[in-house]
Amino acid sequence: MSRKRVTLAALGLVAGLALGAIAQTPASAGHYPFQDPNLPPERRISDLLSRLTFEEKLKCLGTNPSVPRLGIVGTGHVEGLHGLALGGPGHWEGRGKTVIATTQFPQARGLGQTWDPSLLRQAAAVEAYETRYALQSPAYQRGGLVVRAPNADLSRDPRWGRSEESYGEDPFLVGTLAVGFVKGLQGDDPRYWTTSSLMKHFLANSNEDGRDGSSSNFDERQFFEYYSVPFRMGIQEGHSNAFMTSYNAWNGIPMAANPVLHAVVEKDWGFNGIICTDAGALTNMVTQHKYYPDMEHAAAGAIHAGINQFLDRYQDAVRSAYNDKLISDAEIDRNLAGVFRVMIKLGQLDPPAQDPYAAIGTPGDPNASRGDPWTWPEHKALARQVTDESIVLLKNQNDTLPLKNPRSLAIIGPYADRVLLDWYSGTPPYSISPLEGIRKRAGEGVKVSFATGSDVAAAVALAKESEVVIAVVGNHPTCNAGWNVCPLPSDGKEAIDRKSIDLEQEQLVQQLYAANPHTVVVLNASFPYAVNWTQAHIPAVLEMTHNSEEEGTGLADVLFGDYNPAGRLTQTWPVSMAELPPMMDYDLTHGRTYLYSKEKPLYAFGYGLSYTSFKYSNLKVSANSLREGGALQITADIANAGGRNGDEVVQLYVRHLGSKVARPLEELKGFTRVSIPAGATKSVSFSLPASSLAYWNTASHAFEVEHDKVELLVGAASDDIRLRDTITVEK
Repeated sequence: MSRKRVTLAALGLVAGLALGAIAQTPASAGHYPFQDPNLPPERRISDLLSRLTFEEKLKCLGTNPSVPRLGIVGTGHVEGLHGLALGGPGHWEGRGKTVIATTQFPQARGLGQTWDPSLLRQAAAVEAYETRYALQSPAYQRGGLVVRAPNADLSRDPRWGRSEESYGEDPFLVGTLAVGFVKGLQGDDPRYWTTSSLMKHFLANSNEDGRDGSSSNFDERQFFEYYSVPFRMGIQEGHSNAFMTSYNAWNGIPMAANPVLHAVVEKDWGFNGIICTDAGALTNMVTQHKYYPDMEHAAAGAIHAGINQFLDRYQDAVRSAYNDKLISDAEIDRNLAGVFRVMIKLGQLDPPAQDPYAAIGTPGDPNASRGDPWTWPEHKALARQVTDESIVLLKNQNDTLPLKNPRSLAIIGPYADRVLLDWYSGTPPYSISPLEGIRKRAGEGVKVSFATGSDVAAAVALAKESEVVIAVVGNHPTCNAGWNVCPLPSDGKEAIDRKSIDLEQEQLVQQLYAANPHTVVVLNASFPYAVNWTQAHIPAVLEMTHNSEEEGTGLADVLFGDYNPAGRLTQTWPVSMAELPPMMDYDLTHGRTYLYSKEKPLYAFGYGLSYTSFKYSNLKVSANSLREGGALQITADIANAGGRNGDEVVQLYVRHLGSKVARPLEELKGFTRVSIPAGATKSVSFSLPASSLAYWNTASHAFEVEHDKVELLVGAASDDIRLRDTITVEK
């Protein structure tokens, strides 16, 4: 969203907050069939729609599907990529509202680096609880229950300005993590959701420059095998029933009016909920894409495609299209049915006594005496655990880390004394910076000094007089500048892509290292960087993302060895930008991601080190052949051969040896994060269904399992394969 468009979205959201605070009251229940929770949902929805006037339906096509005349109380949207956002740099608190501080986890990129879907589910459950609490507590009554998360887009290019919002470049990994987050947001109750997960942005939205009118062009196979996979998984496995369309077009047709919404997402995947535009996307189809001659036809095109919530000035255009018979009552009813399916799952049409989540934040809440949930110790502890698990050890020459009782530390970096928040962050109730976390963990007996590095001579002098230097370098998530402005070429954010992947602060690192070879680099980064000099010279390198309220504590946990790092990269880090295809080339086969790139990267997909070592052995496959409709069981023994307890992320890849169509060089098909005590061995297992080896047949327009030889690859990263076997796939 641009800053202007954010304002439009915020206005639409804020308008719905007062009405969205509570579900309908028991006093209004039982008068109409749609109010009867014992009736089938589809009958309730049909009855409801039959009672609405056109103008009421029109208003329900915004983000506030409330009908005061009938006692219908809808609920609006909130942002929540890594914690409920009712504040933060994006001012998600709404115009004229006070900020509500909420638990903030690492950026989505950091969540992905945990490779831990169960942990993401826990984090999302915390976010969902806090979302209910903020809406339903008499002290706040703010927000909404439709949460715009997770981002299921794939980070196919490290220059993408919104890479921080993506879990990674691999569709299976991103889809699996998205499913975990969706399930956490929606909860475990069989009838009601805590909140609704609205995934974004469908589809192939990974360029910022020109995004309002650009087209992501690629073939049908890549649609089904790559770009759409995380969304399909989120819908079919996570049961998300809401998503946002992206600004861009696919092969020339804007996503807000693309027939694939009906033909695939609804017809093939079984989706029947909320499909909303991104803010301003309706207008863009006229002014930027120039796909429609006017707003009336754009509105009709969006309605035809299945859009049922607009984040735009839409009412005049839809009314005009209706009056000119470009759209019908039947189409509007069909679309709005999806909105009310979600409202029913959120309990908005039912008496509060029916909804197990309706008491959260109210005087009847069993936790009422505990205060605001973002102050609870278990929420803080979870933020710390997620931060610990997200940190990646990139290099550790001669066991430089963990630190060994240093007497003095120099913490140097422009932002080392603060926690930087991104555009979709909320405001945390507190935040522990790298400097604060290190200083607290080091204790009173260790001298901890700080310099920003802006005065290089002073920073070098501090480095010389200290035993160890911790250089905290990286990007600023909002570029520390206004909308659509990034002063540094290597920085990026929403609305602006990166122009370089070289880290400008590496020059500072070089001077610090010259002054003191006992230098550790912490890349506090939203993106991959081509830090070739750092990798070649600095003895120890860590990578972590921004935004966690426990950022400094997590970093200190790893630096001092209180936590053994096991984060893994979710995106390839290239040696240079020269290895990348043109930014707008969406055809993966031209050398994108670990799936198709033949270049040796600086750091590979799935890469990450540990303070201990692991040995792989005893690969067993349940059969040497796999038939269509079947599945193989694959096991391997993983031994912790070092002296520290630690986690290993065991990864299963496949390589097709005889396919009749071009396949990726290797593909992730399974992973598990397992904790193994020092000296112990654990067996890990994977199930490999034949369906996961299928390719999209463009002639039959369906997935097809073919006769093939497939190599099974088990290892610690995409370029670190420890065990191999080959199977035959039978038709």
